Amino acid sequence: MILQEIVFIIIAKLIIAQGTLRPVPGLDRQDSNLEFTPEMNSKDSLLNYCYDINEHGNVGRHGIRREYVDWDLSRNSTKNTVRVLQWNILSQALGQNMDNFCRCPLEALEWNNRRCSLLEEMLTHEPDVMCLQEVDHFDFFNRALATQSYTGIFQPKPRSPAIAMPDNNGPDGCAIFYNNNKYEFHEKFEYDFYHLSTEECPSRQVALLVVLIDKVSGNRFCVATAHLKSQKGEKEACLRNNQGKDLLSFVSEHAKNCPTIITGDFNAEPYEPVYETMCSYPEFKLNSAYNEPGGEPDFTSWKIRQREGECKETLDYIFYTPEYLTIRSILAMPKEENVHEDRTPSFVYPSDHFSLIADFFFNEN
Repeated sequence: MILQEIVFIIIAKLIIAQGTLRPVPGLDRQDSNLEFTPEMNSKDSLLNYCYDINEHGNVGRHGIRREYVDWDLSRNSTKNTVRVLQWNILSQALGQNMDNFCRCPLEALEWNNRRCSLLEEMLTHEPDVMCLQEVDHFDFFNRALATQSYTGIFQPKPRSPAIAMPDNNGPDGCAIFYNNNKYEFHEKFEYDFYHLSTEECPSRQVALLVVLIDKVSGNRFCVATAHLKSQKGEKEACLRNNQGKDLLSFVSEHAKNCPTIITGDFNAEPYEPVYETMCSYPEFKLNSAYNEPGGEPDFTSWKIRQREGECKETLDYIFYTPEYLTIRSILAMPKEENVHEDRTPSFVYPSDHFSLIADFFFNEN
């Protein structure tokens, strides 16, 4: 490790201890040896390049089989629609050092092996907008996805725990990528949650909001994403509920009278107060894309950890304004028999959370 990195990690640990400053991304260069060229402008050419340099070759390619569920096909055209992907992709530093995935092979957690599968999951479904959490290799995704006409925006967490981990690549945070052929960037807004945690230190969680304009229709819409407080317990659930209220206040300030989508890893099951808070906000009514019909899925995250054992949970959501948007289809969670007995992450699937994808119609005026 070079002297500069040693100094950075020492400073980062002090920042976490003091809880007063936002870390400056400085180590996001683990993929600097990769060269993404304009010739990689197809999904296959980009993925072939990534898998060709992967130590394990094509291991994990094509992921876990999943199916789309159609809810409203009354309008057959895909014009005036938007496909949104929501995914906690699992921070590399945290996944290797803190999460204790005791049934996952160590090689499957290595970044050089995971990055190919992460890209494939994103690109296979050709989303218009991608909302990601636990991103600690933004430079890799930004350069790779640029070949597929995506533009990325990144908000690192203040006091990210990732920067104290060995061989980290800088702080993790939230990112939004959008198809720049289809949408024009209008503006962005960032939010740092300020509620105190049970350890009496400022929160590390963030929210990011982007306003986009459809280049054909001229319609403006807002997409926001957040990553709320983790851990179990009544105090943590109360904190998440307060963060949900703050998130809604933040979004409503910048998303007046336009289609709005809020995604994220809320670290909360549907029975927690924050879920009801999200669906009952007086400023604008929100629905959950995966709650129509029949309730939320049985899981969006399925993992086995050393201490907690098997954790099968519904933690991730795509909320939207039904006044302006109608669900066309969603990507269903995998069937249980298609999830490996060692669960996730694995060579087959690179994160402990499954991606959510929803197709929306923009309602006609």
